[in-house]
Amino acid sequence: MSGAQQFRRGVRVALDLGDARIGVAACDRDGTLAFPVVTIAAGEREVADILAVVDEYEPFELVVGLPTSLSGTDGPAATRIRVRAADLVTALGERDVTVRLVDERLTTTQATRQLRASGRKGRRQRSVIDQAAAVAILDHALTSERSTGRAPGDVVSAPAVNPEGDPAA
Repeated sequence: MSGAQQFRRGVRVALDLGDARIGVAACDRDGTLAFPVVTIAAGEREVADILAVVDEYEPFELVVGLPTSLSGTDGPAATRIRVRAADLVTALGERDVTVRLVDERLTTTQATRQLRASGRKGRRQRSVIDQAAAVAILDHALTSERSTGRAPGDVVSAPAVNPEGDPAA
């Protein structure tokens, strides 16, 4: 096998981190099917709720959607997601789970169109758009890994901490 890795088997959980809601999706151990799991309210309980999903599904990887601009650069939303993803790495503690940021350009738009086409509209749609976006993020990550033989996106590290225990400036 000329330098390319084989597809990594194992459950993955994807997160579409929004300001109000967090869409969550997962896949089977073979990475064949991504499916919606739950929508979590963003806010003070979000990390605990995400950790509960991690404990239930036991993924080896969290795939977090990164909302880069169409030009591929980070705007304010992407910067916020990077901070939240780093906080998740810290919260995962001793759990053996890698956090990866994967480009999510247009996944919410894609999810909204698909839900409208299936007859879901308005307020009823909001509760599942974020889950559908998480499914799209995970599908993109799985497809990318299958086609390139490489893990998708970038691994997130925990924030650096100075000796006093505060995040490094």
